[in-house]
Amino acid sequence: MALGRGNAMVVALTLSLLLLHSEMAHAATYTVGDSNGWTFNVAAWPKGKTFKAGDTLVFNYSPGAHNVVAVNKAGYKACKTPKGSKTYTSGSDQIKLAKGQNYFICNFAGHCESGTKIAINAV
Repeated sequence: MALGRGNAMVVALTLSLLLLHSEMAHAATYTVGDSNGWTFNVAAWPKGKTFKAGDTLVFNYSPGAHNVVAVNKAGYKACKTPKGSKTYTSGSDQIKLAKGQNYFICNFAGHCESGTKIAINAV
């Protein structure tokens, strides 16, 4: 009887690992702005793309010329950085998408207003 329970636990563990591996294998990586990178007029870049929770966005830009700030909807709409927002400055930032709405802006003066911002819904 104990051998039967042991086999069942091995099968359950194996299935759990396969499911976890399957979810990780489906995650995609997207370079924001494609070859142009994270720059002005990139706001329309997500159109026509389907994003999933766990996908990774890569923001390529020249450090000192831009940054990436993860903001809420209000921060996105107003091009303002809410208190506590996470700011990225490496020039090659990789950010994993959470399920639901994800908003990113550049908070350098005038950049967000010039379209250096994206809104993405990850399903």
